[in-house]
Amino acid sequence: MALAAVASAASAPSGAAPPAPEPLGIGDRLFPHLGNPGYDVAAYDIDLDYRGGDRPLDAVTRVDARATGVLHSLNLDFAGGTVRSVAVDGRRAAFARAGEDLVVTPRRPMLPGEPFRVTVRHTSDPRGLPGGSDSGDGGWIRTLDGLAMANQADAAHRVFPCNDHPSDKARFTFHVTAPRDLTVVAGGVPVGRERHGARTTWEYRVLHPMATELAQVSIGRSAVVRGTGPGGLPLRDVVPAADRERLAPWLARTPDQLAWMEDKTGGPYPFETYGLLIARATTGFELETQTLSLFEHRLFTTPKVPEWYVDSVMVHELAHQWFGDSVTPRTWSDLWLNEGHATWYEALYAQERGGRPLARRMRAAYAHSDTWRADGGPPAAPEPGPPGRHIGIFRPTVYDGGALVLYALREEIGAAAFERLERAWVRRHRDSVASTGDFVRLASRVAGRDLAGFLHPWLYGRHTPPMPGHPEWRSAARRAALGAKSPGNPGKPG
Repeated sequence: MALAAVASAASAPSGAAPPAPEPLGIGDRLFPHLGNPGYDVAAYDIDLDYRGGDRPLDAVTRVDARATGVLHSLNLDFAGGTVRSVAVDGRRAAFARAGEDLVVTPRRPMLPGEPFRVTVRHTSDPRGLPGGSDSGDGGWIRTLDGLAMANQADAAHRVFPCNDHPSDKARFTFHVTAPRDLTVVAGGVPVGRERHGARTTWEYRVLHPMATELAQVSIGRSAVVRGTGPGGLPLRDVVPAADRERLAPWLARTPDQLAWMEDKTGGPYPFETYGLLIARATTGFELETQTLSLFEHRLFTTPKVPEWYVDSVMVHELAHQWFGDSVTPRTWSDLWLNEGHATWYEALYAQERGGRPLARRMRAAYAHSDTWRADGGPPAAPEPGPPGRHIGIFRPTVYDGGALVLYALREEIGAAAFERLERAWVRRHRDSVASTGDFVRLASRVAGRDLAGFLHPWLYGRHTPPMPGHPEWRSAARRAALGAKSPGNPGKPG
């Protein structure tokens, strides 16, 4: 249905009455109304003015894009604030809200290949959507002393107007004004800082294309801890100022973890900087926001959490900088390429540095895999999240279930070929988007044989295939079925 609406919006004949504003989408299987047809975004330039508490921020978002078809109107995803005005190339444009879309009608149609800029003056509301919870909606999250962002999967458009789909990566610049006793940090590198009496404006620029879900802005009473990683990489951690010393031993682990990941992927870290944003907030997750991964404070301060576990979670988010941030999924059904790989390197690090055998974890995952597939779909075709909880797509089937696919592939083609595949994957698709089909094709090329027949059941099957090299592995459901058929279980159907 969304695809049919695309055609009518993008190709209305000259002189015809414009269609009524309606939400569009690019037809993503899991998020059909996310993304917008007819243009490609090159850059976002976002001004935010924070005055404390949960008051809406005054904001200006500039979207630089290029038309890919005739545009009589264009849609931006936006749901988290009030729109005050819209301009296209400096001229005021008509606008209307339609669902979670902002529909903009310029004074003249945009032609294919034509660059344009949309400027939206709006508010950005940290209180979430009406009727929603603060954390469940995503977007802005409240910390003990300010704000941070958690936009995955579909919440960036609750912070700023955008083309909110990972397939349309763009460069970002942030200008954030806040009281001068607060520290503002965003993804990318600092460009400048200017004081205006009791307030300060901070500017940051992301130097590589980024998906909207990976944007990060932190505002609070923070300490910025700087260091150096492999090859002179600038490191920048953002922590509650009062906990700087307490958290320092954890921050000191990042250079070695970076060196470990660079060795596994065969190349340097893909971005301009890296660091941890440790926030006093309750999210229930950690998040790989580009160049500045978000972590809950309690992960590092809760007694009795094993050291190896914290290390492996840190590596999980670090691995995402390659798998998910640099190489971004073309659709949300390709999420396993992110989470399966991050879980793979998390588990591999836990084996090499924490003494937690990878094979043991994979065998346990195999035992549960059929149940995961029944509950949430196979790794490359996950089921949608429950209504109002789109984060529900982040299920075990794409985490350990995705890592299990990689383990099976390594068993099938051998460790050396698997390592070549991983290195080729991040090199070939750096700063771009890629799909499950791309991965299958590259795996086949590296292995020297067509692997589609092997990988398809692992990626899309309702039941987990036999594990190469481990015929004794059984799923819990399979073991139960075999037990039910055993003569030692009278009364069960045969």
